Amino acid sequence: MPADSDSPGGPPDRPDTPPLPLPRTWRPLGPRIVAAVLVIGLAVVCTMAWISFGAETRAKFTLFEKLTLAFIGLLILVCVHALTRSRVTATRERLTVVNGYRRRDLDWAQIVAVRLPRGAPWASIDLSDGSAIAAMGIQASDGTAARTAVRTLRQLASELTR
Repeated sequence: MPADSDSPGGPPDRPDTPPLPLPRTWRPLGPRIVAAVLVIGLAVVCTMAWISFGAETRAKFTLFEKLTLAFIGLLILVCVHALTRSRVTATRERLTVVNGYRRRDLDWAQIVAVRLPRGAPWASIDLSDGSAIAAMGIQASDGTAARTAVRTLRQLASELTR
């Protein structure tokens, strides 16, 4: 079910609605909190495990093994960073969607619909060429904020393509 279906007052782009301030950026709150807890928790657990090893056990680790552990930690940080950098930014000229390390700049005329179906993890944007892209910067887990973001994007797409 689309996000604006819960508003019985009609379409979100009523003429009495004031213009929206731009630029505007949406970022998911839930994944950023989970990422911070994960990274801090993992760092604490790894540090405590290293400290709990005796000096004799720590001395048995070779340079290659230490570098391997550091590489795995770095790989985890890169993955968490990719998930937390997702965002959707609206300006008068375009809509920028960043999912992980991929960035898409869309002209407003390319946007046909913005949807957040019931049960979907994030919003999706239907494009004029028949394709659709995920907008991971608007996560359904953010509840009302996500539905409001989808309604706002719909309003912007309607206003800026006139």
